[in-house]
Amino acid sequence: MAVTARVELPTARGRQTQAAIDAAARTVVARKGILATTIADIAAEAGRSTASYYNYYDSKEAMVRDWAVRFRDEARDRVLAATEPDLTNAERAHAAAAAHWNTYRHRLAEIIAVSQLAMVSDDFAQYWSEICALPIAMITKMVQQAQLDGYCAGDDAHLVAVALVSMLNQFCYAQLAGTGAQTADDDACVATLAAIFYRTIYHKETGQP
Repeated sequence: MAVTARVELPTARGRQTQAAIDAAARTVVARKGILATTIADIAAEAGRSTASYYNYYDSKEAMVRDWAVRFRDEARDRVLAATEPDLTNAERAHAAAAAHWNTYRHRLAEIIAVSQLAMVSDDFAQYWSEICALPIAMITKMVQQAQLDGYCAGDDAHLVAVALVSMLNQFCYAQLAGTGAQTADDDACVATLAAIFYRTIYHKETGQP
């Protein structure tokens, strides 16, 4: 099932209330995870009634489906930074790493919610697959281009991309949602990811020209 965009609410007041509910939900989900979060938790955080929540969403799952659209679209926009022409290999690796990190940084609740529900729902597993397909496709193309220039010869470009995205996802989750989340250093984390990214793709075997 493809993720589809939500319909814009007709009134400014309605949009403001939904934004307040979304903001409260992000705070609670980032703290507790989606599976442990209740609608009552979200309503209390937003300072509104549970009935108010149901004016905008039928369930937690409906809310997260809506979030998935925004996460997917933002991820696509950020990924484009790494596809700009005339970047050096090191700059391209840094742009790709920064795109992944910054998307996690700005959409942490969405990522937590979709990835956790993907473990218990076929629909959300499909949403998560769609979201991950964006960086996987971009990195696959990067590897294929690098191979034309003599790097990472013999590697399976798609599998390299899957491995890198899996590493990026786990690293970002651990740093931003784990016990060290309050002290995560953006520059240091992006530099670390960029270095791993660069060394994985832009390497040549000993003796290669």
